[in-house]
Order: sequence, then C-alpha cells, then structure tokens
Amino acid sequence: MEPYLVLKTSAALLLIAALGGAVMAVIRFSGKPHPPTWLAMLHGFIAAAAVTLLVYATFTVGLPALANGALVLFLIAAAGGVVMNLNYHWKLLPLPKWLVVVHAAIAVLGFLLLLGSIFSRPIA
Repeated sequence: MEPYLVLKTSAALLLIAALGGAVMAVIRFSGKPHPPTWLAMLHGFIAAAAVTLLVYATFTVGLPALANGALVLFLIAAAGGVVMNLNYHWKLLPLPKWLVVVHAAIAVLGFLLLLGSIFSRPIA
C-alpha cells in the first residue's frame, strides 16, 4: 500500500464530504432546523470511509506526522458529527449553530493538515 495514494484518496473523499457539509451548513443557517436525513447520512458515510482508510494506513504502513495530526482532528470532528446526529437530528431538534461551526472548523483544519502532508512529500 502506497501511503501517499491513501492520503490522496482520503483527501478526495473528504472533499466530497466537505461539499455535502457546506450544503448542510447553508441549509441550517438559512433557517431550517436540520438538513435532510439522506444528506447527513451520506456526508457521514463518505467522511467515515476516508477516516477509516487513514486509520488503516496509520496502523499498517504508517503515515507522516501531519497526516496523523489530521486524523486526530477528523476523529474529533466525527465525534461532533455523531453528537449532532444522535442528540439533535434524530430527535428533530434544531442543530446548534455553534456546534455546526465548531465541527466544520475542526474538519477544515484537519483537511488543511492532510493537504500539508500530501504536498510536503519529499521528492525522490
């Protein structure tokens, strides 16, 4: 398994998940209490696939330190996503706007670290 291929694949999946997250944030900040369930689930599944790939690569082939830092941030963001889903979305309660912003900020920071690990690859 090529570590940088894993990083690029994870980044592509996370970019797709981020687009869905941005759509959901627009829905929430436009006044609706929560996004459609199908969109929230798709966002979570795609992000989880990317994070699972990073976890697997970390324990099998090893990843650069920046990628491991990104993984930690993605796991924290995932915890926030689970809280939003189980404590608010499924109970049909409005998602707290502050939690949406914190979740997004942590995920964006993780994505930037992931990109940093990809683009700081030593040229061989």
